[in-house]
Amino acid sequence: MSPRPASAKTARAPQKGQQTKAVIIDAALNLAAQIGLEGLSIGAIAEVTQMSKSGVFAHFGSREELQISVVREYHARFEQEVFYPALEAPRGLPRLRALFANWMKRTSAEIDSGCIYISGAVEFDDRPGPVRDALADSVNTWLAAMYRAVVQAKAEGHLREDADEKQIAFEIHALILALHYEARFLRSPESLARANAGFDNILARSASPDAPGVVADPTDRRLKTVR
Repeated sequence: MSPRPASAKTARAPQKGQQTKAVIIDAALNLAAQIGLEGLSIGAIAEVTQMSKSGVFAHFGSREELQISVVREYHARFEQEVFYPALEAPRGLPRLRALFANWMKRTSAEIDSGCIYISGAVEFDDRPGPVRDALADSVNTWLAAMYRAVVQAKAEGHLREDADEKQIAFEIHALILALHYEARFLRSPESLARANAGFDNILARSASPDAPGVVADPTDRRLKTVR
């Protein structure tokens, strides 16, 4: 049998290295959801993955780089689950509703495991550096996407002309933060329902009368949303 070409051998090495790094990041992401980014260490990941410390270190070079890689992976998964599927919905309130529904679905799954955006903000809110920057950039990217959806809803005529886009986006974000606190910390059984009701109330105050999914209640001057 003729020897395998050297180029094929060298091509397999980077691929295997990328696969190993992906395994490490996945394990680190799962661990960070439980103990936070600050709890991550080369030694802890080596133990979880049953690798040597030097093997883990070779892929990242530092604990800080490991933490940043986890933040980036978390953000990539967040986009795949929350943001990109919502783009299939029409612009305006349908897309805004899809974004919130996807966000709620992910938040519901994270009630037991924890959200790195939220736990990371607590850990790094007053600690400047690359990890905090990576976290803030990820959160700002997502909030900017939510804000754009609100702006588009107004441009489509689904929100009143005097609707404050920034305030709407702020209140939607506040609902998710409250949901995490109520559901994860206080274990309130009504938190999910109240978050959905809060979103409906935001739209009822801001939506135009002919917006899709919004109808006027004949017994109340306020607008009501329908799903």
